[in-house]
Amino acid sequence: MASELNERRIENFAIETGESKDFDDDGRVKRTGTLMTASAHIITAVIGSGVLSLAWAIAQLRWIGGVLALLIFSLITLFASRLLANIYRYPEPNAGTRNYTYMQAVQNYLGGIKYKFCGVALYVNLFGTSIGYTITTALAIGAIEKAICFHEHGKEAKCEASSSEISMMVFGIIQILLSQIPDFGELSALSVIAAIMSFTYSFIGIGLSVSRIAGGVHPKTSLSGVPIGADLTIQHKVWRCFQALGNIAFAYSYSLVFIDIQDTLKSSPPENKVMMKASAIGVAVTTLFYMLCGILGYVAFGNNTPGNLLTGFYEGPLWLVNLANACIAVHLVGAYQVYAQPLYRKVEDLSKKWWPESDFVVKDYPIWVPFLGTYNLNLFRSVWRTFFVAVTTTLSITFPFFNDVVGLIGALVFWPLTVYFPIEMHITQKKIRKSWGKWFGLKLVSGVCLIVSILAATGSITGIAKELKTYRPFMSI
Repeated sequence: MASELNERRIENFAIETGESKDFDDDGRVKRTGTLMTASAHIITAVIGSGVLSLAWAIAQLRWIGGVLALLIFSLITLFASRLLANIYRYPEPNAGTRNYTYMQAVQNYLGGIKYKFCGVALYVNLFGTSIGYTITTALAIGAIEKAICFHEHGKEAKCEASSSEISMMVFGIIQILLSQIPDFGELSALSVIAAIMSFTYSFIGIGLSVSRIAGGVHPKTSLSGVPIGADLTIQHKVWRCFQALGNIAFAYSYSLVFIDIQDTLKSSPPENKVMMKASAIGVAVTTLFYMLCGILGYVAFGNNTPGNLLTGFYEGPLWLVNLANACIAVHLVGAYQVYAQPLYRKVEDLSKKWWPESDFVVKDYPIWVPFLGTYNLNLFRSVWRTFFVAVTTTLSITFPFFNDVVGLIGALVFWPLTVYFPIEMHITQKKIRKSWGKWFGLKLVSGVCLIVSILAATGSITGIAKELKTYRPFMSI
């Protein structure tokens, strides 16, 4: 009897302080995320279309430069991730209120003009990544069609994929349906499936590269990378090297959804400790795959490495090549949602704040869905998310430049979101003085990364400008 009374007292106390068996300390439904689900989210976010361009990037940067770039970007990403993990709660890593989004963290720690700058950088890149994933999906589907054609008519046949616009529109329709998932916390199953897909096509890419090498195909590689010639001037080679840096940066860009992932974790053990472990697992696993895909892909294709690795394996087993490209498409279905959900939530939260009396914005309509249970339909959420997918799909159809778009997005997201803001928030949180050596070291890292981002963006913009000279609107990839 005494033990039951004590349990009731403890439960009542928990409810009074905002905690209970069903709710966390902030009054929200209890989070259920674990090290496994966080790692799956990270792998889903990181191993995306970026892995497909790494062999091409190594071909541009030379052997030593390409491998070093991969290692350096992975270390910077891991370093920044550890800083971000401690930013989730304010003002202390293990105490205080939660920051539900990257933007909220910047607002609490930095505020002012930096908060506004972060908003522009964050949501432009979430928007851009959605476009990049739509383009990549169309490339994967097109590669399946071309592989079937080559196997039927031979390697010398002039095989072209059918309209990529149709593939993008189908992808858009699927995303409209999945975008009705209310929030990030309900994406765990989708992320696990997407993570499995990413492992599958990465392994297949590695296997096909090894098979091509073992089969006696030894294309020319060199320490100086793609040679200068009639098709490549010194100027264009320099721009390509800068663009390659952007592609590698894009391959590691997940900081913009980092805090959203951390906000799915259980409060015990401490979220920052679990997230550091998840980041270490995610970055280590992805770097291993990146090294294998990049290096083996370059050995397999040499200086003629395609911009999208898996589009070059038309001579491999048909079923395996098609399976790899199908896995890419399925993976990007989930990855799109991982990146789009934070943007969805931001717009919806602002709308509820601006129009709290509008039924169109705030009211939910319970609808019974067979096999799924009750779904709360929100009219504004449905209309806004459908509009977002329609816009990203249209822009993807209009500007289908894979490597250039990927490089530009990577350049834009790398310095501000992966390096600058995590370092600035860490300095503020730890109250690091300007005169200290640690402050100077952090600022030096930030400055060097800024220069790299500027060079990468310049290379990608130059590539887009070159493509536009022969560009026809709404052309197929």
